[in-house]
Amino acid sequence: MGKDRDLQSDALGYPVSVKRRAAILLGLGSLVSARLSMAQSDWPNRAIHLVVPFSAGGAADTSARAFAAQLTEILGQNVVVENRTGGNAVVAASAVLQAPRDGYTFIWDAANCLTNPLLVKDLAFNYQTSFTPITLPVRAPQVIAVRQDFPANNIREFIEYVKAHPGKVSCGTPPAGGMAHLALALLQERAGIQMIHTPYRGGADAARDIMGGQIDSILITASSARGPYRAGKARLLAVTSAERSPVYPDVPTLAESGLPGYDMDDWFGLFAATGTPEAVLPRMQEAIVRAAKSPALISSMEQAGQVPVANSTKDFTMWLNQQRELLQKLIRTAKITVS
Repeated sequence: MGKDRDLQSDALGYPVSVKRRAAILLGLGSLVSARLSMAQSDWPNRAIHLVVPFSAGGAADTSARAFAAQLTEILGQNVVVENRTGGNAVVAASAVLQAPRDGYTFIWDAANCLTNPLLVKDLAFNYQTSFTPITLPVRAPQVIAVRQDFPANNIREFIEYVKAHPGKVSCGTPPAGGMAHLALALLQERAGIQMIHTPYRGGADAARDIMGGQIDSILITASSARGPYRAGKARLLAVTSAERSPVYPDVPTLAESGLPGYDMDDWFGLFAATGTPEAVLPRMQEAIVRAAKSPALISSMEQAGQVPVANSTKDFTMWLNQQRELLQKLIRTAKITVS
């Protein structure tokens, strides 16, 4: 009787022991695992997509496209940049989470992935658990610039003018709650000034409006400010990084202009949706490291005022944790919100 209990019928009605059924299932599982491993070892065998949450022409887009060109050569497959703006970068993040988690879709994200949990209501996902950090490809020093006819010749005069006209001077940053917005909040806090914040979807949009004179000033990345600066439509007053930019060596830092210790670079990190095959992640990180060493990429980054980094996944993860604590504290202190 006990032996009969171990017998079941297969699809054709023949008895199959429970142990044999388990062996069959185990074999099927091994076959599936083998096919998955084969697919991962063959990675990449088609186009890879880098989703950028910001508009074309801005610093994030510029850096993503520079890396994509190198990655295409390194990986032997097209690396396509997709701009998905809106929702304070939530639109892009949602698109990546909805895509197949097969190692062919990544997000080129920024500080909003650390700040959105405090700024965006009813997020449908948790950034920390939904995304896996891969590497920090690039840092993007920021600049403060004013329209060409603004009545201030340097950053000290600018601060004094704003102090004399509280709540009257506008400043555009991309996007609301992004690194530029946080840098502006820190500037206002440290300098004791009050400005009108004008958020944009991307740096290119803010650069367009400073050229047209619609806003008084901008705090955007050096690469995004390049267009209006070269066109003679804006004047650079200061950089927000700890050291002067090699692209604009005559532009002082805020730290040397009366705000010691001020250092607020923008940055762009590479992330994958959690659940992406683990074997793919280190290979993508290694490809980014190789790309960052390319003389062509280094040259294009320097011209754009950006700095290649391409650190290890461990270092990037540790740095993200430190940045999360710093930025979320600033959000609470400055009472930053997004509409």
